[in-house]
Amino acid sequence: MNSEVKSAGRVLDILEYMAGRREAVTLSQIVRDLTLPKSSAHGLVQTLAARGHLVQDSAGRYMLVEAGRHGFPFRRHEEPLVVKAMPFMERLRDESGETVLLSAMNAHCDVRRLAKSVSRQPIRYDVNLDAAIVAYCTAMGRVLLAHAPQQTLEDYLSRVQFLSYTPYTITDVQEIRNILVKVRRDGYAVNNQEFVTGSTGIAMPVFDATGNVVAALNLGTLTSRYIERREALLSMLRKTADDISRSLGYRAKP
Repeated sequence: MNSEVKSAGRVLDILEYMAGRREAVTLSQIVRDLTLPKSSAHGLVQTLAARGHLVQDSAGRYMLVEAGRHGFPFRRHEEPLVVKAMPFMERLRDESGETVLLSAMNAHCDVRRLAKSVSRQPIRYDVNLDAAIVAYCTAMGRVLLAHAPQQTLEDYLSRVQFLSYTPYTITDVQEIRNILVKVRRDGYAVNNQEFVTGSTGIAMPVFDATGNVVAALNLGTLTSRYIERREALLSMLRKTADDISRSLGYRAKP
């Protein structure tokens, strides 16, 4: 086996190993469990991290970026976004006790989840990253729609079929327009049981260095816990969204 094939095999070994881990692991543990040379393992792990497949937590341990578990690659501009956001998402997960999600939207207003950090509570909100997202009745979708170009938004509203997913889903187009205006004005969106009964999501925009909204950061929780802790959760989410935006080079205008 030549050196290139051996390196490829080791990369796959690391990815398969990380896919089976639900907790972050140190480089030394990877080396020990896979019986790899430390120097080779370090280089391979650093390459995977640089390409957005692995991310380090605050203690320097590695974990697989969640999207890698579901078989779809990141677009090139999404890799650095996820790498920078994940440590902040984990911190928010630990501080709030709730599940944190990061999503982006394309020009056709298709929303997809890029990463998640799942609550450790026994009863918690969770969702597969590749599960469908309906933009008009989810907090993340509303944030991204509210900051979309006007023509993009009009095209979306003209073609979408507004379905009721729960008794609380808002389907009136004018009311949805009013909600999006309020989201842009207030800086956050709420989905209160409109997509899944018993769960509430709140989301805020993430800005890049040019001031464009590149993602939505979402805190998903049980509706009962949201009602009890609304202001505290909003405050923690706002700080984290601001921190991620600053890490991307964004500087808010005075």
